[in-house]
Amino acid sequence: MTTNKKFVQPLDRVSLILIVILTVLIGLIILQGDAVKPSVRNFSWENEKIGADDISFNLTFSRPMDIESVENNLRIEPPLAGKISWAGRRMAYTLLTPAPYGEEYKVNLEGAKDKFAVAKRTKKVIQPFTANFVSRDRVILYLGAENKERGRLVLYNLTKQKKRLLTPKDLVVLDFEPFTQGDKILFSAHAANSQDTLTAQLYTVSTGISTEKQGKAKAPGKVDLVLDSKEYQILKFDLSPDGKTIVLQRAHKNNPSDFGLWFLSVGDNAKESEPKRIKNEQPAGDFLITPDSKAVAVAQGKGTAILPIQTDASKPLDFLPQFGVLQAFSKDGSQAVLVKFNTDYTRDLVLVTNSGTQKQLIKTTGSIIKCEFDPASPALYCLLTQLLPGEEYQEQPYLVVINLKTGQQKPILILPPDKRDLQMSLSPDGLGLLFDQVVSATDTNSFRESSLKTNDGQEISTSSLWLMPLLPINDGELNAELKPEQLPLVGFYPRWLP
Repeated sequence: MTTNKKFVQPLDRVSLILIVILTVLIGLIILQGDAVKPSVRNFSWENEKIGADDISFNLTFSRPMDIESVENNLRIEPPLAGKISWAGRRMAYTLLTPAPYGEEYKVNLEGAKDKFAVAKRTKKVIQPFTANFVSRDRVILYLGAENKERGRLVLYNLTKQKKRLLTPKDLVVLDFEPFTQGDKILFSAHAANSQDTLTAQLYTVSTGISTEKQGKAKAPGKVDLVLDSKEYQILKFDLSPDGKTIVLQRAHKNNPSDFGLWFLSVGDNAKESEPKRIKNEQPAGDFLITPDSKAVAVAQGKGTAILPIQTDASKPLDFLPQFGVLQAFSKDGSQAVLVKFNTDYTRDLVLVTNSGTQKQLIKTTGSIIKCEFDPASPALYCLLTQLLPGEEYQEQPYLVVINLKTGQQKPILILPPDKRDLQMSLSPDGLGLLFDQVVSATDTNSFRESSLKTNDGQEISTSSLWLMPLLPINDGELNAELKPEQLPLVGFYPRWLP
């Protein structure tokens, strides 16, 4: 009699053991719950360099989070005030004001919980998250007024205290405007061996600064010709906020009646682009491109017309009667300040909103030189003059800040009556105001071969640059006492790099 015996093979024995072990582990996991901690999968500003146009960052989480625990545990150093919004697993943090320039920032999140942990009342929290980003350096541009810098475009990094000459010595720069990214400058200049400003041509020059994500900076000082003046004189220009369009005021050299506005597309194909006329029958005065880069505000007759750039401009998009000069737009385009010339020889500075409301801010017997909206506060900074009493005609310049919510205004600096041809520039983070003080050659009885001239035609002997630190204006009164400091630079026409 034969007996059948079933033997357990070694492979079967190993499989049984593994099945038992996995069953036990699965049971333990089920009893313990989800042991994987939530985490931050992506931070949109990690190791980035941000500017005033960068207003929000995103945090993307690995799972839905408990909103309150995230908001209570998020830390930014130095602090940046902002508001939080959510879309699923993504959190957006929108800054209330631009991040101050020249700073290093650290974002930290610890102790936050996901929705499941809160529902089950467990102690499990997010994996600790730390990341860094920086804001752009505080950089200014100006025209040099002495020695080898005279008539040249100069870049000065206030954060690193480094100076760089951008344009060559054989060009005298008349006007300039930086591109939004700060990587290059648009400028007009004529040959240094000529005093004829009407021969000025339009150029760009690289700054050596890179602000694009993971971008490599071009070598500084690379000059490219954008538009010559062989046939038309270039009188004025403005660069659109998006950096893609230039609007020019030009006049034909042999036919002065051929005068008006043109636009020129710029970018990678700038050398192939030709200027095109903005067709409008009305004569054009001062002009300024709108914040959306699609239209231009032009002084025409007894008002200001808003003309489209790329399409037929024979029919204005809008017309603002009685306003002779448009001073500035707010960054979002919702507000503008314009100048109204009155029959009693006074001037009104008026705030106009896109809903059509108008509010008089200032009435003056002097001049309204320049105004700029504060990007960090509901405020407006203006450079004005007031007519001094007496038989001799004298205007005294002064700087004033206006709280646009309350209408309160406060002079922050009174300048000497002989300093009329002034320029000012508000920093992109709203925390600094640049201005110059030009000394004319008539004040020093000096003469130089390569003469530099102010807007009113006076020859410049020398000029000093000043920086006034500012504080954001709150809804309350303008109580802060501001004191300017003189910079160790000799130049005029100062501008902040965006």
